[in-house]
Amino acid sequence: MIAGSLKFNLPPSLNASAPPERRGIRRDHVRMMVLSKETGYACHDSFYRLDQYLNEGDVLVLNTSRTIPAILRGCLTGSQKEVEIRLAGKIDESRWHALIVGPTVQAGERISFSGRLKAAVEQPAKETPLSVICFSKSGTNLFDEIYSLGEPIRYEYIDTPWNLDYYQTVFASHPGSVEMPSAGRAFSWELIFKLRRKGIKIVFIQLHTGLSYFLDDNFDHHPSKNREEYAIPEETLSIIGEARKEGRWVIAVGTTVVRALETAFSTGQAHGWTNLFIHPGYELKAVDGILTGLHEPEASHLAMLSAFIPQDKLYGAYADAVEAKYLWHEFGDMNLII
Repeated sequence: MIAGSLKFNLPPSLNASAPPERRGIRRDHVRMMVLSKETGYACHDSFYRLDQYLNEGDVLVLNTSRTIPAILRGCLTGSQKEVEIRLAGKIDESRWHALIVGPTVQAGERISFSGRLKAAVEQPAKETPLSVICFSKSGTNLFDEIYSLGEPIRYEYIDTPWNLDYYQTVFASHPGSVEMPSAGRAFSWELIFKLRRKGIKIVFIQLHTGLSYFLDDNFDHHPSKNREEYAIPEETLSIIGEARKEGRWVIAVGTTVVRALETAFSTGQAHGWTNLFIHPGYELKAVDGILTGLHEPEASHLAMLSAFIPQDKLYGAYADAVEAKYLWHEFGDMNLII
């Protein structure tokens, strides 16, 4: 168990197995639990009323990374044994870290995904479950094949193979995340325009999310071992800097945004890699609040939330959310901590 995460009972019925649109509601009409950092007081509302909790001049920071279909299926050349590849993180234009599900592979073995796409195993898994594979294509040509052949990653609480479009935010523009940066999913363009009309500033960063689960509960996947690439435009940094000088709130939409901004403000680097682990007691330098989904028991994200709000108050709020039957995970409800 990661220090700072929480144990609690999450009934399986509260796992959101379908997108809101397939449950009969708009994506921006999911529920929202609003927590006060100071008092721990929680009120319950709908996400489309987000503008009621923010003021003119406040800043919302969103992640523009676009989800890719990160599961590829193929065969080992020669043996024809079936193998599943879960992309975990891009290394360069043709090489990726990947979880290989299926037979044990050796360095040099080749995997055929189609007549157009193959990959060689450069470095099989050793200290970690991840291997390094090199594709026969690179750059945009590789992404074209991935989009043609792949399917989005889904976990056991989702029993329907939903189309990749359901795993995108409306503002996603840069392909690269192997799991959806899900905190931004509830936004609609209508809500974004409503927020802007009120004078709330909306800015963007980019961080491509890596693979969060390696299909092995015994593997200790500590956040500090998870390196993710980020890029923050100068305009975004400038607007955040002005807001902080004026005493306005800077609200990160998602844990990915918190990691990117806190890394940038700590290192002075607008572009780079982050393995920052944010935990109870961490002194936040860039953000004042967070908008996020609801996180499962013992998730490392709960340690990050405990940097915003005392852990006992967070635990109490999560107990209330379970009692009120909020829905969890990427298709579920939202939590605003301010």
